[in-house]
Amino acid sequence: MMWYNGGWGWSGWLLMTVIMVVFWSLLIVGVVALTRYLTNTRRSYQPGPPPGEAAWGSRRAEDLLAERFARGEIDEDEYKRRLALLREQR
Repeated sequence: MMWYNGGWGWSGWLLMTVIMVVFWSLLIVGVVALTRYLTNTRRSYQPGPPPGEAAWGSRRAEDLLAERFARGEIDEDEYKRRLALLREQR
């Protein structure tokens, strides 16, 4: 039937192919996004820092304490006392 010259020719086939690929791509991406959304909302949230961050938090506290001592906000006795308290609670 291609010999009737009444169709779109090759441009029509190309356009339909592109539209079909875009349609199926959007449909697959939508299903994946919906699945991820539904599975993520069902997970229970556990408050608190991740397991590896506990040591980082205490290291940051010691750094802040050292900065306060360097600026002169606290004296040497208070610095040593607070540093010992921080290290004791590890």
